[in-house]
Amino acid sequence: MCSAPVPFPDTVKHPVRSVVALTVAGSLLIAATWIRLPYYAEGPGPARDVLRLISFEGRDRHDSGGSLVYTTVRLQRMTAVGLLGAWIDPVRFVIPEDEVYPPGFDKEQEQIRSISQMDQSKIDATYVVLSRLEGYPKERGEGALVESTAPACPADGELFPGDVILRIDGAEIRSRNAASRAIDAAGAGEPLEFVVDVDGQREEARFTREPCGPDDELLVGVVLLNAFPFEVTMASGDVGGPSAGLMWALGLYELLEEGDLTAGRSIAGTGTIDLAGRVGPIGSIQEKVIGAERAGADLFLVPVDNMPELRGVETGDMKLVPVATFDEALEALGSDVPPA
Repeated sequence: MCSAPVPFPDTVKHPVRSVVALTVAGSLLIAATWIRLPYYAEGPGPARDVLRLISFEGRDRHDSGGSLVYTTVRLQRMTAVGLLGAWIDPVRFVIPEDEVYPPGFDKEQEQIRSISQMDQSKIDATYVVLSRLEGYPKERGEGALVESTAPACPADGELFPGDVILRIDGAEIRSRNAASRAIDAAGAGEPLEFVVDVDGQREEARFTREPCGPDDELLVGVVLLNAFPFEVTMASGDVGGPSAGLMWALGLYELLEEGDLTAGRSIAGTGTIDLAGRVGPIGSIQEKVIGAERAGADLFLVPVDNMPELRGVETGDMKLVPVATFDEALEALGSDVPPA
């Protein structure tokens, strides 16, 4: 007698199909974790106390009972898992890659530009402070200090902020005016030979005056200052951009001047600074304020032009103080303002 075949129960699974399903699921999980998507997340980065990052020689140092902090922004390339986390995080913002790095954008060149901006911010901050406390620029060091260069001019990519010009065409350079005279004496197409101090090492540069700038004047395209009367070092690592300028200035002022600007407080802030002591707006202000609040700052100095962007931003017990100049920042911290 023949009997009909008995079917497998519905609960019995095919072992090969189970292995395949697990393999596919594992692959998808790995892909979601490791494969990078064309998105970035921008959020608060580390907060850094400039008082620990500034050093100098030849002057007394007056350490503070508090801290002067600049905040940073962290930019992170996203995976699928990271993207989900960033979307639900109220203090991180998701940005398409082409908004961060437009097509044809050179990341290496941008890094060089960003570091140059940071170096220029340190020079401008030092200029503002020494002109108030040290009789600078009358009291000066040897050489001509490069503050900045103009894009697409001959000095662009040859000289950098912080370089000190020691010789031009064999002639010793003792001041900004001496360097300007030597440069102006060269005609169009005549090569200029520079000897430059770059972080303590002597290097050479060679270029000519050419038409550049908005009016196509015959220029080298460099802004020069008298060298500082003593060496000032501000350690920023790989952090770039100009937004720490105000805090570098306040930090150097605090360390050179007797008294305590901080009065034991944690003072945070941001803002560019120029040679006239004007404080300018910066990007990503919300993330920087949030980073300062998380770091426990008591007060945050905000460029006045950034204040409208902070409406509705929760800062807890941290007070926001708008400032337009270095002198206003000193006044906000309870200091007498010295003459510029």
